[in-house]
Amino acid sequence: MNILERYHAMEYGPAPEARNEADAWLAGRDFSKALFIGGDWKAAGGGKTFDTSEPSSGKLLAKVSDANAADIDAAVAAAAKALPKWSASSGYQRAKVLYAIGRAMQRHQRLFAVLETIDNGKPIRESRDIDVPLAIRHFIHHAGWAQALDRDFPGQKGVGVVGQIIPWNFPMLMLAWKIAPALAAGCTVVLKPAEFTPLTAILFAEICERAGVPKGVVNIVQGGPEAGAAIVNHPGIQKIAFTGSSEVGKIIRKATAGSGKKLSLELGGKSAFIVFEDADLDSAVEGLVDGIWFNQGQVCCAGSRLLVQEGIADALIAKVKTRMSRLRVGSPLDKNTDIGPLVDLTQLDRVKGLIAEGARQGAVCWQPDATLPSSGYYHLPTLATGVSPANILAQEEVFGPVLATMTFRNTEEAIELANNTRYGLAASVWSENVNLALHVAPQLKAGVVWVNGTNMFDAACGFGGYRESGFGREGGREGMFEYLAAKLPLGPVIKQATSSAQPVEQADGVAIDRTAKLFIGGKQVRPDGNYSLAVATAKGKLAGEVGLGSRKDIRDAVSAARACKSWPEATAYNRSQVLYYLAENLSGRAEEFAARLTELTGANAKAARDEVELSIERLFLYAGLADKFEGRVHQPPARAVTLALHEPVGVVGIVAPDNQPLLGFISLVAPALAMGNTVVAVPSERYPLLATDLYQVIEYSDVPAGAINIVTGRTAELAGVLAKHDDVDGLWLFADADTCAKAEAESIGNLKRVWSGNGRSLDWASEEAASDVFLRRAIEVKNVWVPYGD
Repeated sequence: MNILERYHAMEYGPAPEARNEADAWLAGRDFSKALFIGGDWKAAGGGKTFDTSEPSSGKLLAKVSDANAADIDAAVAAAAKALPKWSASSGYQRAKVLYAIGRAMQRHQRLFAVLETIDNGKPIRESRDIDVPLAIRHFIHHAGWAQALDRDFPGQKGVGVVGQIIPWNFPMLMLAWKIAPALAAGCTVVLKPAEFTPLTAILFAEICERAGVPKGVVNIVQGGPEAGAAIVNHPGIQKIAFTGSSEVGKIIRKATAGSGKKLSLELGGKSAFIVFEDADLDSAVEGLVDGIWFNQGQVCCAGSRLLVQEGIADALIAKVKTRMSRLRVGSPLDKNTDIGPLVDLTQLDRVKGLIAEGARQGAVCWQPDATLPSSGYYHLPTLATGVSPANILAQEEVFGPVLATMTFRNTEEAIELANNTRYGLAASVWSENVNLALHVAPQLKAGVVWVNGTNMFDAACGFGGYRESGFGREGGREGMFEYLAAKLPLGPVIKQATSSAQPVEQADGVAIDRTAKLFIGGKQVRPDGNYSLAVATAKGKLAGEVGLGSRKDIRDAVSAARACKSWPEATAYNRSQVLYYLAENLSGRAEEFAARLTELTGANAKAARDEVELSIERLFLYAGLADKFEGRVHQPPARAVTLALHEPVGVVGIVAPDNQPLLGFISLVAPALAMGNTVVAVPSERYPLLATDLYQVIEYSDVPAGAINIVTGRTAELAGVLAKHDDVDGLWLFADADTCAKAEAESIGNLKRVWSGNGRSLDWASEEAASDVFLRRAIEVKNVWVPYGD
């Protein structure tokens, strides 16, 4: 073939990356002693090892120590021993260590990249140009947070010993996302890499030795399910950070219920890639290649659902097929390779099985005419058309190079299709009309939205999901909060209420019907079961009765809260005004509420007046903050700005305590409302009349119907119903320990955000009980990436 023929053919010659240094590193290490515990290299206590193989060939790379529960005990003990000195060190001292890690990684950047590609199968261009540089960026970025901790996070301290479990799709990057903020916060770490990809974590442990990380601050334990379960269940760990599948995330949520462990979950996704008719189609196609075939589609935020406007669907699909036919499938160490092998044979079989089922359900699956390598776990890029919204390829996370395509007619339908998933990790919007893109982005139930781009990440910008994509954020300011804890003023242990009815002495005088109804959808309604609950005064006399709410009443209240669109869509200023009205109208009845407090709780007149006044003050506080607790604009090292928008969680269930029953109720409800959530509140079981007396205050204060719903009844029963309800997005409860633990365990249906007092109450009159902690619990942070320039 002459030069002219080569020019017209445009064939690529081989461009392999040298692997000799990585092979030398593999040959020179004893992987039977690969557990890094307390600064020393150890063999697994049980003597077991597991195999890690090269996905491009199936050849064995190493036999790696397989940690058991005793090894996890040793790692946690080492982390606990190192914690006091590390957490007491200055931010500057921790910053120097983090910076030293980043610089040491830079010196060995190519070795990390080649080793990552050999062990994971991703193309060398990705590990070299994206994964490893971004991992380094995280350590250097968080060095700054370490030094700025006291200034930027007043009153917050590191949570303690942290257990971290990471997946195989981005081994080095996920390690950095987890370890960097933990060290910056003053925590110590026990991290378990995935079995498929343990090698770069072992190299990282060597870097920790060279960078001067104190012994025990970072512990890396290779292992399988036994090691993972031991980390999750270990009583010496104060925080679990997990990245992986939604199914395992639910298991971890249930396992940690009632333990008091802080938990963050970054789970699966089924991200929408939305192309409007005015989009630059060529740019959209290139974005799509990056969105779904990056890392062979083994990406939690992969743009695996292409939603394209009907008028351009045929043209776009034609361009996509042309581009797919030019993707190069081959050795991941070849710099020209676009698609490498999947990580393992089990993953390859899973992808094939899902494609077959999708085709059986009516999808038309197309692949380019290409030859796969003779060895390794390769799969051709696949385009599925004719996909119905219910098709398995549109609903299940394939985690492979498979793109499911659907069409839409207008903007509303695009948003509806995009949100038609139980996940909510990321989305991508393509339009030359920035007004349209920024109109759509806030309406997508996703933690990250890219405008005219995809797979943009940075250490300064938070990443994480809604719904079954988990909760918590990685990176940025919000990511730091995951490893910090505010010291709230805990009150006494809450005792479990007795389920049997307590005898209440009839009050003197003529008996009249004094049963307070429920408050649902802006109306006072009778409970579905028509049962009531007697409420006693401090002297044991009958003060009145309230409706005994049930599962059906909670169902109606949640429906009313979900139907209330005007409150979350109202401006922050309008919400502020309504909360001021609530305070104003409560102030007008202050004496009446003080008298009720004295009657029910036995508090003296001054204490009762103080609680009412503080309740009014608390409403004023959150009214004033409604339009001030705002998002941020990040400037990542790219031609883009990232808008960190504060959005309401959604429908929030609130179970209020018995202590300081008026103040506690308002201290929970007010911040949730201020941030635009709608509320289903269960007031104090013992003193519910203080909440029912608020009905008229609410009705007089321009609160939209359904924004506040109040269901009285048995705390434990109603908390359980709220926890199980899949249309409740968040649950805050201050109840006895058993009720809290059960609610956390039963919340796994939709992985709602649960905040509990773990059986302890708070001092609601304290300054800490009026802090930003409550506002942060009331929001989701959505990061919208907006590129600029030509």
